[in-house]
Amino acid sequence: MTDTPAAAPRKKLKPGLKFVLEMGPLVLFFLVYNKFGIFQGTATLMVATVIALAVTYALTKHLPVMPMVTAAMVVIFGGATLLLHDATFVKMKATVVYLLFAAALLGGLLFGKALLSVAFDSVMNLTEEGWRKLTLRWGLFFIAMAAVNEIVWRTQTEDFWVKFKVFGFVPLTILFAISQTPLMMKYELKGEDAEKAPEHL
Repeated sequence: MTDTPAAAPRKKLKPGLKFVLEMGPLVLFFLVYNKFGIFQGTATLMVATVIALAVTYALTKHLPVMPMVTAAMVVIFGGATLLLHDATFVKMKATVVYLLFAAALLGGLLFGKALLSVAFDSVMNLTEEGWRKLTLRWGLFFIAMAAVNEIVWRTQTEDFWVKFKVFGFVPLTILFAISQTPLMMKYELKGEDAEKAPEHL
């Protein structure tokens, strides 16, 4: 009986390049907005996001779910903003994306699936309980971020919202991710336990 060849491991982006591809579109949006305005900034964000996604696929032959969803929302809400000449849509985009992520994560938990493990299984190995707790925390965090985005864009100036999008949401996300380190260390699988951990499909 012939053994089935093992699947080739997925190529991974170098951390520096991954950071540039994830943050580049947002930085370009901020720079173009400051020079030309919200509509030109939105168009730049759309193009840069699609290019970043294409580069990611060209280098890895794989597209992670979260960046794909984000890119789709950027194109849909960005397109509505430009077509209707109404910045409300691009401002609401973050709210919709955060709520979609929250619904997926928390909905998965209701069906006994810690979907966060699908996104990060190749990065870290946690126990099932660890994945459940981490998924719950991120789901609640995304709900909080959606609420913050709604409050900011509805109560503050457009200029403040753009600045907060770059200098508020990004640091908050990084700080929250760092704050989860103790939980990940507590539930991390090591040695033989990590090798025996089931694959998350």
